Amino acid sequence: MLSRPLLALAAASFGIGTTEFVIMGLLPEVAESFGVSVPRAGLLVSGYALGVAIGAPIVAIATARLPRKTALLTLMAVFLFGNVGCALAPSYDLLMIARIVTAFAHGAFFGIGAVVASGLVPREQRAQAVALMFAGLTLANVLGVPFGTALGQVAGWRATFWAVVALGVVAAAAILAFVPGGMAGSRGGLAGEFRSLRRWAVLLPMLISTLASVSLFTVFTYITPLLENVSGLTPTQVTGALLLFGVGLTLGNLIGGRLADRRLMATVIGAFAALVAVLALFAFTAQAAIPAVLTLPVWGALVFALVSPLQIWVVEAATDAPNLASTLNQGAFNLGNATGAALGGGIVTAGFGYGSLPWFGAGVALLALVLTLTARRGGEPLAA
Repeated sequence: MLSRPLLALAAASFGIGTTEFVIMGLLPEVAESFGVSVPRAGLLVSGYALGVAIGAPIVAIATARLPRKTALLTLMAVFLFGNVGCALAPSYDLLMIARIVTAFAHGAFFGIGAVVASGLVPREQRAQAVALMFAGLTLANVLGVPFGTALGQVAGWRATFWAVVALGVVAAAAILAFVPGGMAGSRGGLAGEFRSLRRWAVLLPMLISTLASVSLFTVFTYITPLLENVSGLTPTQVTGALLLFGVGLTLGNLIGGRLADRRLMATVIGAFAALVAVLALFAFTAQAAIPAVLTLPVWGALVFALVSPLQIWVVEAATDAPNLASTLNQGAFNLGNATGAALGGGIVTAGFGYGSLPWFGAGVALLALVLTLTARRGGEPLAA
C-alpha cells in the first residue's frame, strides 16, 4: 500500500497543506513587513480559501482532457510559481494575488490526486490510498506549520515560502519519477460531465462534505480564544493542545480510510454520529483545561476520519465525471471552511460566547448525519 507513487502524492499534499496553513502563524511578521494591520493580513487566509473554492471548477475544466500525470505536474508548476511569487512579493496586494494563484492549484490537485491514488490500488483499498495521500495534509498541520512558523520567525516570513518552494520541487520530481503515466483524462464532453453532476446522488455527498467542513471551522477557527478564555490554557499550552489535535487528524485520517474500504456508508454514518456526541461533550469539557485537551485529539480524529470516505463517495457517485466531481468536492470543503469561520464569528458577535461554539458545530454535524441517513434509506448503491 505504501508505494512510491502514493508517497509522491503525499509529499505534494504536505507542501500544499503547509503553504495553506503556515500563513496563520506568520501574520504578525507579514503585517509588520507591509505596514498593514494583523486583521488585514488575516485576509490572506480568506483569500486563499476563496481561491480554492473559485479556482476548483475553473482548473478542473482546464485540465479535464489532460492525462492525469500531466495534469498533476501542471498543477505543481502553478503551485511553485505561486509560492515563488509569495516569497518575492514586494507589496501586500501582490502577495494576495500570489496566494490566490497558489490556491488555484490546491483543489484540482487534491481532486485529481484522489482519483489517481484510488486508481493505483485494488478497489477494496481505494479509501486507504486516498487517506495516505491526505496524510500529507494532516502532517502539514503537525510538522510543516510549526516548523514553517518557527523558520519564518527566525529568518523572516519569506524564508518559509522559499522552503515550501523547495518542498514543491522535491514533490514534483517524485511525481515525475514515480507516478505512472497512461491514466487518461476525460474522454467525454464537458457538457455531459456537468450534466452528470446535476444528479442528487452526486450533489448530496458534496453538500455533506461542505457541512462537515462547516462543523469543523465553526469551532476550530476560534479554538485559540476558546482554549485561552474558556478552558484557561496559556498560549504555550494551546500550542501543545493543537499539536495533539494534529496527531488526532493524522490517525483519524488513516483509520477512516481503512474502515471505509470495508463499509463506506457505515463509516460515514458512524463518524458523524460520534462527531455529534464529541462536540456536545466538548461544550462541557471545554470548561476545564485537562478535559478540553483530552477531547481535542478525539475530535480531530473523527473530523478527518470522514475526509477520504466522503471523497470516495463523490468519486463513486460520479463515475462518468470523477476528475471534475473530485475537484469540486475540494472546493466544497473550502467553501465550508469560509462558511464555518463566518458562522462562528457571527455566533460570537451575537453574544453567545466561545464556549457555545461546540453546540453549533454539533448541530451542523447532526444535519450532515441526517442527510447521510436519507442517502442510505434512498437505496444509494454505496449504502451497503
